[in-house]
Amino acid sequence: MLNSRMRRTRTPLLAVAGAALAALALTACDSGTGTQDEGAAKHSSSAATSEGTPNANQPSADAKGGQDATGAKDGTGSGTSSSGHASARQSSTGTHRGSSGSGSGSGASEPWDPANRVLCNGSNTRVTAQLQSRPLNHMLLTVTNTGSKYCDLTYYPVLRFDGMQWAPQADESTHPQAVTTLAPGKSGYAEVRLSAADGSGDGGTTAHQLTVYFQGKTPKSDGGATANPTLPAKGVYYDSSLEVTYWQSDLSSISGW
Repeated sequence: MLNSRMRRTRTPLLAVAGAALAALALTACDSGTGTQDEGAAKHSSSAATSEGTPNANQPSADAKGGQDATGAKDGTGSGTSSSGHASARQSSTGTHRGSSGSGSGSGASEPWDPANRVLCNGSNTRVTAQLQSRPLNHMLLTVTNTGSKYCDLTYYPVLRFDGMQWAPQADESTHPQAVTTLAPGKSGYAEVRLSAADGSGDGGTTAHQLTVYFQGKTPKSDGGATANPTLPAKGVYYDSSLEVTYWQSDLSSISGW
């Protein structure tokens, strides 16, 4: 009898326990936990993987990086790229202008270009001879460059009055530090002492013609065409003390000679 009662008591309890477990299972399903929650996690991971894969119809991250490289760092796109092309065009123009400027610089304005340097002589200059009252018995020679190139007045003028057979020497104290170079239209100078002021010279005579010889690149070498400046109608008196200065670009450097 007792065993029969115990069996009857356990049966309802087991039934109640089974019902409770079933209810808990239903509650877990409704709350989205348990096995269904694991399924949601798998779905989310799959979605993330799908989003991370580049679409074939869209540029990849590397492609976008390549486009940005042609523009500014702010990724402004084609507008920035156009500015870059404009800068390249400006740079090209600047180089072209620089080349043009270099070409124009090799013209007659560049005195150190050998193509623009010639010797001064009677073919590209105008020479005048002017007697001076002070210093006494002196004459000034002025050479003006009438050519289109720079010309060099080398050393000193070699003078010959009428048919004289000797040439006056130059005063070495007047030797300039550099060759006298004349730009087109500019002048150079040399002083001539015709005779001794105290009458100590000998062989004095009056000349009516003067020939000016130009020297070349070495002393006493031929520099080209000669010049024949006009002398006063009364002529020029000279004696054995005849002497000249070196060519000068500044008249003041020999004004007191």
